[in-house]
Amino acid sequence: MKDAGSSKQITTMTFIGMTCALVASVRNIPDVAATSWTMIFYMLVAVLLYAFPISLISGEFAGMFPQKGGPELWVSNALGKKWGFVVSWLLWVQMFPGMVMVASALAPLFGNIIDNVPLGLNSKFTLVVILVVYWIITFLNLTFDMAKIGGKIGVWLGLYVPLTMMLLLGLAAWIKVGIVPTGTLGNFSWDKVIPDSTTASSFVYFAPIMFIFTGIEMSSVYITRLKNPVKTYIRGVFAALIFIFFVNILNALVVANVVPKGQMELNNIAQSISIYCQILGLPHLIVNLFSLLVFIGVAVQLSAWASGPAKTVTESARKGAYPPKFNFWKTNQFDVSKSVILTQSVIISIFALFYLLIPGVNQAFLMLVNSTTVIYCIVYVIMGISVLRLRYTHAKLNRPFRIGKKENKSNLGVWAIVIVLFAAIGFSVGLTMKAGTWINLIAVTAISVILFVVPLCIEKIKKPSWEQEVAMLLEKEKGELDGKTGNETDSN
Repeated sequence: MKDAGSSKQITTMTFIGMTCALVASVRNIPDVAATSWTMIFYMLVAVLLYAFPISLISGEFAGMFPQKGGPELWVSNALGKKWGFVVSWLLWVQMFPGMVMVASALAPLFGNIIDNVPLGLNSKFTLVVILVVYWIITFLNLTFDMAKIGGKIGVWLGLYVPLTMMLLLGLAAWIKVGIVPTGTLGNFSWDKVIPDSTTASSFVYFAPIMFIFTGIEMSSVYITRLKNPVKTYIRGVFAALIFIFFVNILNALVVANVVPKGQMELNNIAQSISIYCQILGLPHLIVNLFSLLVFIGVAVQLSAWASGPAKTVTESARKGAYPPKFNFWKTNQFDVSKSVILTQSVIISIFALFYLLIPGVNQAFLMLVNSTTVIYCIVYVIMGISVLRLRYTHAKLNRPFRIGKKENKSNLGVWAIVIVLFAAIGFSVGLTMKAGTWINLIAVTAISVILFVVPLCIEKIKKPSWEQEVAMLLEKEKGELDGKTGNETDSN
């Protein structure tokens, strides 16, 4: 396995594009738009106090440990294998509520395709669509190499096409009608940019906006392939964040301008497209076509995402992290574990029941995105602690990228970045929980605590024999495979 450092160098522009592709998404536009003019404040806080610190911390990690492994490897080197496993687990289980949240966008898209919007916004129909589509995805992942097949198609249909269409149609509608006083956006005034601290509900979308930037730490794996890591990485990340900021803000502004106040449908990406077409006198066929393309794109993206985290679980299983009888270590010809894929599909199906149990599609959607964000934030807190610890336990370790001046031996820079990140996480999650309902608070807290405690329990009962048993099973499987290959060669 080659390390990142041994791969071909990439340009700054390529790095910026890769970083944007990691976190840019059309599904977050309604979340941002729902906050009206305060979106400017929330997005600035998310970029400067959340995404940028995470990128800097990840950059220092990736420079020290360029091998394949990401956050699990980084934390393992700082806090030990136990916490590395916890991080690996959390990055897997965040997809349980996360995949349901993303898949929920498919129901209203399907409703728009067949010209039955109310059906697409029905909670029971949303549940059925999620279950049917995700189990089809499960079958495809066990039958084909969907990560390879679906990557580029999903990005184009699920990201580039809808973002471009939304922005162009939205700007055209804005030029024609100007600012709509009855829209979610309303007329501008500077006091509308800052959230009203006396109204708790104004913070309900803070964590979902932070969620836009989850996953940005993975851009750091390219740091050793940059010509001048110290300068290029910071410039590249900052340029990518600025681009993502403006893409989200511009799209959210034009969406918020036309969607009536209090009527934003968080999981209905096509809602604004329908309104744009009415304003511009365009045929409704555009809405149908847009919905069909995005439906295919999101479904393909989901299929590609399903196998990624599953492979990290398989790697952990081969290190003895899970009981051998679970068969998480065993993979098919596409390097995908059938046991892991089926396990996550069952759990995701259980999470999909939120749309049956929670009144209102928007409430269920917010609960899922809040759960995913909190789980990710736990990972970032562990990463922050890890980067600080390494400054003291491995002070002389080579750091191609270092937070703070390279010639300055002080650790004040990294302390400042970590404190800013922790404050942003505490501020956003705390205010979002306060602004939500009691059901939201209890559900998100319970999900987060349970999913955090489970890996600690697994670590507690883990036996040294698990790794040895898995190694023997892998060797046996390899021998059987070699035997079959030899017999086929002889018969030929």
